[in-house]
Amino acid sequence: MSSKFLIIFPLVCFFNLIGFGFDSNKSNSLQNSEFSADDIKSSLNGGCKFLLEIQNPDGSWGSARQTKGLNIFAPVPGSHRAFRLAVTALSISALLEIKSSDIKYSECLAKGKEYLLEKLPNLRRASPMALYNVWAHAYGLQALSRMYENSDKKILKKKIHEIMKQQIKMLETYESIDGGWGYYDFNAQTKQPSGSSISFVNATGLVGLKEAQLSGIEVPEKLVKRALDAIRRQRLPDHSYLYGEYLKYRPRSGINRPAGSLGRSHACNYALQIWGDASVTDDVHKICLDRLIERNGWLDIARKRPMPHESWFAVAGYFFYYGHLYAAFCVDTLSPSDQAEYQRQLAKIIVPLQEKDGSWWDFPFYDYHQQYGTAMALLTLKRCLPQ
Repeated sequence: MSSKFLIIFPLVCFFNLIGFGFDSNKSNSLQNSEFSADDIKSSLNGGCKFLLEIQNPDGSWGSARQTKGLNIFAPVPGSHRAFRLAVTALSISALLEIKSSDIKYSECLAKGKEYLLEKLPNLRRASPMALYNVWAHAYGLQALSRMYENSDKKILKKKIHEIMKQQIKMLETYESIDGGWGYYDFNAQTKQPSGSSISFVNATGLVGLKEAQLSGIEVPEKLVKRALDAIRRQRLPDHSYLYGEYLKYRPRSGINRPAGSLGRSHACNYALQIWGDASVTDDVHKICLDRLIERNGWLDIARKRPMPHESWFAVAGYFFYYGHLYAAFCVDTLSPSDQAEYQRQLAKIIVPLQEKDGSWWDFPFYDYHQQYGTAMALLTLKRCLPQ
């Protein structure tokens, strides 16, 4: 036994005993707790209150105000316009699902809707290399579809429909040459992006397009088919998905293995299923949901780490709430008899991670992380309530 081991091992034990690296939001007692519908509703109320109080005066959510030593590549000002609009869309979606009938949130929602309707149509890519706008177009469609269903004013509904059609045009404009979408173009930076098709970005876009279709908007068949084909090319036999098509010759690298795919498998499965892919069955969802629950530590250990993809299996912190959100969407597709157990398990994961201020966050990201983390957690927990 080396002297180095004799020195390090007691230190490791000591730090474990005193709680070094301990996440104060995930105590052992809370981790093992069961949460009733009232507990979940209380958590939802706390998260909604956080979004209400942190909304910007102009109706948006998020800003570029907070920085850290390593900030992700984000050409200004376009990147931050995209981030702010994507976060605003997510916040509106969450609040519309939970607080649409609460008069305390009427002004907040009115301001948020007005901001989205005014600013979203003007959004474009930040640079030929940075296409963060695709996130805002996709999440914008989801928020707009909820706004459409929530409104009884014909003029407003017509305006929402017009903007939804324009957002679909934007997704056509920024479609990857391989089909689907990516948020970077590290290749030729061409008019039609030459960057790699990214599996989970494709899934996010397809979910937005489906919600637009359900709201009565015609969606281009070719656009959908190319995105679905791109996801299928990135699907692996074990129900994992490549991070992006650029990794097709490295399918067994860590990021593409089941642990590395935990945060995106559900989004891809859900997108394929809602667009009619019969290969995504209840059994496939159960395999992936069981994997998410049993191996949750691979996602959790990346949560709150400041560098993207620095964790095991190259997991980035910002996959945590994203992955659980689409897992909740998948649970919604199961038979009622199967839903309850997965709702219970998701609640056990999400509720204990709520911060004292009511927020959730997984990756320090300027001043957007608490807003998107909270919105995603709220949308997840809403689906954990017994139907």
